[in-house]
Amino acid sequence: MSALIPFAAGNYAFLEGVFPYSQGVVALPGYAIERARFARPVPLAEGFRRIADLLASCGRPRTALCAAELRSPSPFSFGGFGDFNRGYVAVLEDWEIFRDGRNPVARSNVAPEIDPPAEPGFHAFCYTVPAARAAASFVVAGSGEWPEGSRFPEDIVARGDLSPAGLAAKALWVLDMMSSRLRGLGASWDAAGVTQVYTVHDFHPLVREIAARASASSLVWHYCRPPIAEIEFEMDVRRVSVERMLA
Repeated sequence: MSALIPFAAGNYAFLEGVFPYSQGVVALPGYAIERARFARPVPLAEGFRRIADLLASCGRPRTALCAAELRSPSPFSFGGFGDFNRGYVAVLEDWEIFRDGRNPVARSNVAPEIDPPAEPGFHAFCYTVPAARAAASFVVAGSGEWPEGSRFPEDIVARGDLSPAGLAAKALWVLDMMSSRLRGLGASWDAAGVTQVYTVHDFHPLVREIAARASASSLVWHYCRPPIAEIEFEMDVRRVSVERMLA
């Protein structure tokens, strides 16, 4: 299991992940995580600007940014995803969030099948705020059915298999990954507030299995594709203290 690393500058801890994102974040004692969602996806540069403005208005540093939910026009190629990530991480480095080769910010990045944005951008983001009595809040980063850092596309779970059995194998692998990341954050399914599923495939036969684990949370289906072509099923999980909609 990955190490849980304190990020004092942001008042949260993160599960170490890969270059573009961590595996998840949890607020440190005395702090809580809030989530803000844009009414429509906002292009990346504008999104970062608006995030900086909101954090400043709350009296919070830019390092308080702890999670991002992105939307893209369509799934990337594996190489194209890498190119996109380098530009995204460059901003986090400029904000003094990406440090010493570690990225503390959790992330999901999916492609809406209907009415996609014209360019990659922000759908929502999370940040920490002081909160003396708040219950523990956390965000588990999105994961599809590919073990990050392994061979791509050879190691995609049930690669190319969209049969009921193939989709079940994919979903169960992702569910296990969510469970592992929750444990790493010191959290559990019982503490989850919202569980999100991203797929364009009919996963109703799997709802019972997902609900059996995520029974305490709301289950939300986004009709989206995961960020890299050939990955078919993604999830993330969160519990935050406040959720707000931005114009």
